[in-house]
Amino acid sequence: MPSPFTVQWVHATLRAALNEAIREGLINTNPARRLRLPRTRRPHAQVWTRSRVAVWQATGQRPAVAVWTTEHLTEFLDYVREDALYPLWWLAALRGLRRGELAGLRWVDIGLEIRELTVVQRLIHVNGRLRVVPPKSEASQRTIALDAETIRLLRCHQQLQHLKGLGAAGWVFTREDGQPIRPDYLTARCRRLVAASGLPPVRLHDLRHGAASTALAAHVDLRTVQDQLGHASIVLTSDTYTSVLPELHHEAAEATTRLVLTTARRTAHKLRKRTIRLRRRPTNQPPR
Repeated sequence: MPSPFTVQWVHATLRAALNEAIREGLINTNPARRLRLPRTRRPHAQVWTRSRVAVWQATGQRPAVAVWTTEHLTEFLDYVREDALYPLWWLAALRGLRRGELAGLRWVDIGLEIRELTVVQRLIHVNGRLRVVPPKSEASQRTIALDAETIRLLRCHQQLQHLKGLGAAGWVFTREDGQPIRPDYLTARCRRLVAASGLPPVRLHDLRHGAASTALAAHVDLRTVQDQLGHASIVLTSDTYTSVLPELHHEAAEATTRLVLTTARRTAHKLRKRTIRLRRRPTNQPPR
């Protein structure tokens, strides 16, 4: 049975097609407008805490959308460090690029000197063929800042690509014959690598969720995370992709209490610990 999100997507596609039929004069009204669809609630990403890992190991149950802790992520990156697509996994996990954006990335879109990456296209697989299409939305066409370590990885990848004679077509990530990679291949390969690593399961797209969480844990502001992910609305970023890591909640709790106690000391107010005094009953008095 299709999920509510699939039903919503099919309905949106059908409604758009029928609207086009109205413009062409083929029909007068759009019957899809009268359909009642099941209400959907966007799933929130959940972090693989120890308790969730234990449940998964015991029962196989897992959250609909799950992200790794930073410890899980570093363990995975260490496991795949010799993989030919290691820089791709790095970009997915730390910069949150979508699989089509990664597959469609060209060297001309990366400014190694200015440490920037521009998303201007993506690859999709339709009817057995790869097609270059625009980004998912206007906001998805974006420029992403790159750090020194990412630049180092990309330079090494570029040099290795030239040594193998695979850089002629200009794609950043290619197959062994130099042709671009199908996005669904990336999904399958990521699934195999995650399973082989022994880590709790995440999907390739979950690395994008985790990129937002990791950025927030590093105290990157929400608007910057929104721009990095290419979201048109900051609400979408905060509601869906920013499942902050557990340590960030603890930091927030400690910071809030620290502010109150610091203010109390500065204003000479005393906040004493609550004490509980127990009144002793006479030994000859029965309990009530």
